[in-house]
Amino acid sequence: MSTTASPTLRQVSGLPADPARLADATLIMIDYQNTYTTSVMALTGADQALAAGARLLERARAAGSRIVHIVNDGGPDTPYDVRAEIGAINPLVAPRDGEPVVVKTFPDAFHETSLQEVLTGLGAGPDLVLAGFMTHMCVAFTAQGAFNRGYRPTVVADACATRPLAAADTAGDGAAHPAADGAVVSAATLHTAALTQIGDLFGVVVPTADALPA
Repeated sequence: MSTTASPTLRQVSGLPADPARLADATLIMIDYQNTYTTSVMALTGADQALAAGARLLERARAAGSRIVHIVNDGGPDTPYDVRAEIGAINPLVAPRDGEPVVVKTFPDAFHETSLQEVLTGLGAGPDLVLAGFMTHMCVAFTAQGAFNRGYRPTVVADACATRPLAAADTAGDGAAHPAADGAVVSAATLHTAALTQIGDLFGVVVPTADALPA
């Protein structure tokens, strides 16, 4: 049986469908930390997403974009310890001098951080380009946070990645636990679902950096 897609909330609301023009936008590189390439938090396709993020960063620098890097700090002895190598930004997308780094402790990079002030200080306009880890978590919530504050986010899909998770139990006894049949939501499915949610209202999603007008 075929399924017809509903119109997006962006379409219903008359919001623009065009992606950000890279030269006019601020690139926000979210949580490209070593923790996502190794150990318990390793993501499916992390290496490919890092390579795509590096290409995006190179294009943004060439276009003269403003660039902000985000890191998540989980504290000492965690996979997100920014004082240790595991919590450092991967060398492929390391900041250059003059590119600010904002530290966060919540999925939304705007929540209880200096990101808003940093963007204001850079003279950033409404257009933001987002990429990073994880698609369903910090990328999605930062896109929502940006939208809520009047920004126009564009998310670059191939420069994001996530991981497989146990499916929620939607037909059991109502307790908060994984599905009894052991079902797993693949990283690809979760990635697509998160990007679809973003594209419904919070921002425009493009497949690669090449889809961004220079």
